Amino acid sequence: MTSPSPRTASRFALAALLLAAGAVQGGEEIPRAALDEARKASGELVTSVRGELMKAIEASGPLRAIVVCKYTVPEIASSVSRRYGARVTRVSLTPRNPSLGWGDAWEQKVLMDFDARVERGEKPENLEHAEITVEPSGRFLRYMKALPMSQPCLHCPGPTEQISESIRQQLAHEYPHDRATGVALGKVRGAVTYKKPIAP
Repeated sequence: MTSPSPRTASRFALAALLLAAGAVQGGEEIPRAALDEARKASGELVTSVRGELMKAIEASGPLRAIVVCKYTVPEIASSVSRRYGARVTRVSLTPRNPSLGWGDAWEQKVLMDFDARVERGEKPENLEHAEITVEPSGRFLRYMKALPMSQPCLHCPGPTEQISESIRQQLAHEYPHDRATGVALGKVRGAVTYKKPIAP
């Protein structure tokens, strides 16, 4: 059995520190209807984004998909968020656009937990986490669903050696601060995150 990489080990250590510091409050029972809505909204975002990306790839190839990811996907996330009265978007520990895709402390903790669970043998497509958090601005239902690396995505956020030179150049142009490469097939490349205020 291979040892985790230094980067993976550091993520696990940070997750443990966050838990020890009480960064997450959990244990409160989540109403079934609220959890179902969170899952529905998250699934709607995933389905809509996948549909737009596949259309772009089939019509013009992966270079077009990069443009769709940058300009169309945020619009889809905004539309889903408005429809559900929640914040629904995608986050990652290695975001393509740090200004949009970098999660808050709670989201980073959950993402690191997803990575740890995959290392222990769980399937990334089955990973989700939900809890009610209490913050200075109120109480929120928070939910995350892991996004596993899949075959169609290998041309872009996949292992560096599998990314073509044209893709690299386009990524450098569209995302000068890109950190979203090097994710292996079957690993977690990020997650859909849902956050909605709930009554006291």
